[in-house]
Amino acid sequence: MAHILVIDDNDTMREGMAAVCERMGHDVQQAPSGDEGVKLLTQAPVDLVLTDLKMDGLDGVGVLKAVKAHDPDIAVIIVTAYAAVETAVEAMRIGAQDYVEKPVSTDKLRVRVDKALEWRTLRASAERLEATTQVLSGAREHRDTPDLSSDRFEGIIGQSAAMQRLFRMIDKIAKSDTNVHISGESGTGKELVATALHRRSTRANGPLIRVNCGAIPETLLESELFGHEKGAFTGAVKRKLGRFELADGGTIFLDEIGEVPASMQVKLLRVLQEKEFDRVGGERPVKVNVRVISATNRDIKQMVEQGSFREDLYYRLHVVPIPLPALRERTDDIIPLARHFVDKLRARINPEIQGLTEDAETHLLAYHYPGNVRELENVIEQALVFAEAPEIRTEDLPVQVSGATPKSEGFRLPAGDIGLNDFLEAAERQMILDAYDKSGGVKTETARRLKIKTSALYYKLEKYGIGTVAGRDLESDS
Repeated sequence: MAHILVIDDNDTMREGMAAVCERMGHDVQQAPSGDEGVKLLTQAPVDLVLTDLKMDGLDGVGVLKAVKAHDPDIAVIIVTAYAAVETAVEAMRIGAQDYVEKPVSTDKLRVRVDKALEWRTLRASAERLEATTQVLSGAREHRDTPDLSSDRFEGIIGQSAAMQRLFRMIDKIAKSDTNVHISGESGTGKELVATALHRRSTRANGPLIRVNCGAIPETLLESELFGHEKGAFTGAVKRKLGRFELADGGTIFLDEIGEVPASMQVKLLRVLQEKEFDRVGGERPVKVNVRVISATNRDIKQMVEQGSFREDLYYRLHVVPIPLPALRERTDDIIPLARHFVDKLRARINPEIQGLTEDAETHLLAYHYPGNVRELENVIEQALVFAEAPEIRTEDLPVQVSGATPKSEGFRLPAGDIGLNDFLEAAERQMILDAYDKSGGVKTETARRLKIKTSALYYKLEKYGIGTVAGRDLESDS
């Protein structure tokens, strides 16, 4: 029996899908809106979410992002009456396992539900197998040292000198048990580095618990990190273990640590100093043995100087700093990464594509990637959608890349035969990129330069994949 959450603002549709899932033998919860559905994620276990795409308030894509921020292992199926390639690609890119068109047939829904739950089971089995293999392979200290002549290290790709230095740093730091702080722009691979540190550490057989601090509402953050007792607040129907308790004996990765409010910074400091915390509503402290890896794309030192981040917490987290280079600072890695993403994505999107033309690679090298490795992966995924066998050509690339030329300061007409809307979007994106670069990635300053509201800028940054907004960014390579 699986735990399924059905979200739809149409009562008939929601109840119908719930009934199908119940007849399959599953435990089903229902929510009449995206916001209500996201709240239920924290109150009971969920294996699969069925969510409508078009809803008032938080829509299906918003639900998908929130689910993946809460737990990337939860399967998600998007239900839509507006089926289109763009919708499917966007949902799959963010992390949906499948989508189903309205009107939803019972047989089709059963197949999709079984398939999504099978994915979740296989993912869990693969993680257990990996842990078992590590145990059987012998003690961690006998593991081979990294081949620094290779362009791949613990799933991280990079042949540039900057990345080879990073590989050596990870290998040395992983062997210690000290706290680590990873800094770098969005999309540079902070989560991949945290995973590599854990896998090469003496805690590798313990859990690695990931927390996106910016994606959890302030009112829920304490319960998520430290857990709660039954009856601690309305909706606390049973005891819940927090992320720190789940990470006991292993590693906890606190992504976007700069988004933690002042009230929670004090409680985090206690965990780091005393190795204990209190569950919400608890009467006795809980002891934990956890290594903390934190990360942010913000300037934490500047936040300390401004008084928005505690100095004592900063030094507890910042024992060993690991700065990650932006993709534009390691251009030797652009083509190896692009080829890797083609190999990784083509089976799902366009199996007939074998690679990239030389001209397409030239344009990929010319672009400056404010969204870093994540943006490059997005560029390749978009190109695969439109490419025809056997290779991705320049005209298949997004307009901001196909029209890019080295050292170009002004906006250029994108290559290819495009319409007015595409041209205007390309121009808007270029303006935002210029303002974003000149503002050093500071979003409030970027909005001021563009003379738009910060909230409008957040939408446009997310739309164009530029320096994704903290807390809304759900990709695996943060």
